[in-house]
Amino acid sequence: MQFGVTSSKIDEIGFFAHAENLGYDFAWITDSPLLRSNPWAVMALAAQQTQKIRLGTGLEIGALRLAPVTANGIATINRLAPGRTFLGVGTGNTAMRTMGQRPMRVKEFTEHIRVVRALLNGDEVDYTLNGVTHPIKFQNQHFNYVDVEHYIPIHVGGFGPRAQALAGELGDGLVTGIPRGGTIGQALANVQRGADRVGRTLENFQTTALVNLLMLEPGESLTDERVIAECGSSIMVNVHFAVELVKETGCEPPDYVKPIWEEYMAFHETRDEATRHQKLHASHYSYLDPDEARFVTPDMIKKFCIAGHPEEIVEQLRDLEKQGLNAINFVTPLDQQYRLIEDFSRKVMAKM
Repeated sequence: MQFGVTSSKIDEIGFFAHAENLGYDFAWITDSPLLRSNPWAVMALAAQQTQKIRLGTGLEIGALRLAPVTANGIATINRLAPGRTFLGVGTGNTAMRTMGQRPMRVKEFTEHIRVVRALLNGDEVDYTLNGVTHPIKFQNQHFNYVDVEHYIPIHVGGFGPRAQALAGELGDGLVTGIPRGGTIGQALANVQRGADRVGRTLENFQTTALVNLLMLEPGESLTDERVIAECGSSIMVNVHFAVELVKETGCEPPDYVKPIWEEYMAFHETRDEATRHQKLHASHYSYLDPDEARFVTPDMIKKFCIAGHPEEIVEQLRDLEKQGLNAINFVTPLDQQYRLIEDFSRKVMAKM
């Protein structure tokens, strides 16, 4: 099992070196322009202040930029951190919805990955923009503006069957979530379906899960204020996702939110309609909105978190490893990030 951290604050670059020293394997830098610092700027600084930890986007959003721009961005970072750079790509559940827009559709997502992969392989590829198609490639590579000599893996974000199959078809890895992405077995079956579709083998394929983590202190319960503050933001992200899903598709809310659904929607609809999309995602993996704290119930914590005392978390992670999970990443509240990655390194990683 490999372990990762997430950050994207431009003046907290020391966080990446600290995580490296604690033994973390990789770091994600998020791509959400209305919520976070610019990912390429953060990654460039992190690359220059670290030596071993792998660095990549978690996740780059294709709807925000052209495929050649994405390829250039990560290949430029690869000049600073050759061989330890990766590209995580996603459809933009939060980044797009904070703008009041829908995430990228799977068809456009597929094309984005196809073009980026070809460019990062150093190949020439047909690229269509504004209805015009031409072959493109990185030129003048002997000047070393970018590095495509050291391979850059692409990890495809997939929480549903189609995107998970796409990871098997085009990606070097899958990024999913627990429980939103289904079980690890279900996700890997979808990955295999995509690989079979194009005749690929999945040698060295990496499956990473974004997990919600809660380490209990001796004597703590799931109703304690500290406990709710630590995991509440991560839990509510899943509720916010369900709100958008139901609004856009008209489907039934997922089972995991049904116990709080009616009360939460009544609360959500009290917000000003014009800015409701902003309020819904403002706290995204950053802090627990005080008005939403009442929805973080013990039942919700159990459903969404790898939770317990350190020895219990070790056992849960070992079980996930047996199911085929290769790596986990978790996002800490901003004001607790140093303490939490230190505690997890000392109390869990050291025992794995």
